[in-house]
This record gives sequence, C-alpha cells and structure tokens, in this order.
Amino acid sequence: MQSEDRTLLMFTHLSQLLEFVTVIGGFVVPLILWVVKRNEIYKMDEHGRAILNFQISLFIYTIVCIPLILVLGLGIVGLVLLGIASFVLPIVNAIRANNGRDPYYPLSIPIL
Repeated sequence: MQSEDRTLLMFTHLSQLLEFVTVIGGFVVPLILWVVKRNEIYKMDEHGRAILNFQISLFIYTIVCIPLILVLGLGIVGLVLLGIASFVLPIVNAIRANNGRDPYYPLSIPIL
C-alpha cells in the first residue's frame, strides 16, 4: 500500500534547484528519490518521471542552444529562457505537488 506524502513530492521538485549549486545535483537527487520511493509514495512515479523528463529535456535544449550562439545570438536567448524555466518551473510544480495536483512541465520530452 502506498502512502501519500505531498511534502516529499514537493521537496523532490525543489531538489532540482540543486543544479544551481552543484551542477548535476538537480538530476541526481530527484533520480535517487524517485528510484527509492516510487513504489512507496503515492504519485511519486508520476512526479519522478516528469522531473527526470524535464531535466533530460533541459539538457537536450541546452546542447541545441550552444551552436545557435553563433547564429545571431539566438542561443544566448535560448539559454537565458532555459535558465529561467529551470528555476521557476520546479517551484511552480512543488506548489502543485503540495496541493495534490499533477506536475506540468511544458516542452518536456516524454522520454521515460
């Protein structure tokens, strides 16, 4: 039987902000929480997949933006927008998780 722990779901979303401090921590910590707790916490599998898909999508979009820096600076605009999204969307989804709502990361590629 799965228990409901909205606080852990919220912290799982907020753990993505570790990428601003440790570069890879924003991917590793949610991955560990998802792998360990996905069968124990209600909706952890859904939230964990959404977080990891978002992180992988951000990585892909960043790789695409790097060569675009040479094309009229479009890559710089893209990187700035990705930076804003990687800061704002985890906070928004942490609030959604705490309120019992499903995660929503726009432009996230459904890989997992």
